[in-house]
Amino acid sequence: MTLLLETPSITFEAGAFAARPTEARGIPRDAVRLLVGSARGVEHVSFSDLPAHLEPGDVLVVNTSATEAGETDAVVDGAPVVVHVANRLDDGTRVVELRTAPDAADPVLDALPGTEVAVGRVRLRLLAPWPESRPSSPTGTGNRLWRAEVVGDLDGELAEHGRPIAYGYLDLRYPLSAYQTVFGVRPGSAEMASAGRPFTPDLVARLVACGITFAPITLHTGVSSQEAGEAPGPEWFEVPAESARTIESARAHGGRVVAVGTTATRAVESASEGGHVTPTSGWTSRVVTPAHPPRVVDGLITGWHDPQASHLLLVEAVAGRDLAQAAYDAAAAEGYLWHEFGDSALLLPARAGVTAAPAASAP
Repeated sequence: MTLLLETPSITFEAGAFAARPTEARGIPRDAVRLLVGSARGVEHVSFSDLPAHLEPGDVLVVNTSATEAGETDAVVDGAPVVVHVANRLDDGTRVVELRTAPDAADPVLDALPGTEVAVGRVRLRLLAPWPESRPSSPTGTGNRLWRAEVVGDLDGELAEHGRPIAYGYLDLRYPLSAYQTVFGVRPGSAEMASAGRPFTPDLVARLVACGITFAPITLHTGVSSQEAGEAPGPEWFEVPAESARTIESARAHGGRVVAVGTTATRAVESASEGGHVTPTSGWTSRVVTPAHPPRVVDGLITGWHDPQASHLLLVEAVAGRDLAQAAYDAAAAEGYLWHEFGDSALLLPARAGVTAAPAASAP
């Protein structure tokens, strides 16, 4: 298990968790709050106001990965557990995580190689810790993620009996449709690329009318339950040729490259060679941090991450420490909602040698 050598330098107390999707709260997806942080300070608006805070020529990098049902009940040695199923590896094995039943509140850390996991008619056999070959955990003596051999039709079992991966802060179980974004057309993610959730077809149309372009990429997410100090594991991604050209054209004409989420950031930066984005696909272990900063992405749309989370290092790397700290301080003070169904931020750090043009207005 790869451990980060860095910890986020910004400090804050996380706000309240969003316990249900916007639809269950009686509001449209793009009605969540949007904190806009830039060199001009912090503004509090609605996500539907996004077109007014970007400029013609900017490009939004969006993740086309769709969420799969990755959680199911299982049995190990007669005891109930919850299994989170993630990455499809090239040799046909899967990455899995065992968590405590019934609510998946904590990781199970005492499994061993060879452990058999019964998932309905399917059997999983734990082969080795993933991604490294030695057990370790920042908060325990055992291992959290495993590479598992699959005997049986696991995809069919999950399609019939699986549910979206969820954690204990939600008030109810919600259908898989609640975990899809308007961009998600390629199934493969264990958990939702949630920064794209507030976008609606109408908002996308208004952005295009304002001269904002879109660069679709794909990154299939693993599980997001990293512990403190734990880096995200390898994930499969693709930056297609047309999207690489769109990003490079925007940069050449002074536009911002605004990544919609940490997944889009990781994909673009993994495709950056010599400071230029090239068509690329495969597995990436790239972790964007202040010590390993982005070379291409210079703006970010994101949700709100917990203190010490590895994703917070990426936010700090893109936005800079001062802007990230100001944004989180303001979000906590103003009661923004955290996690996948929560509120959003648009972070636009100052760019050296670039004079900001007037913001586009929504038609």
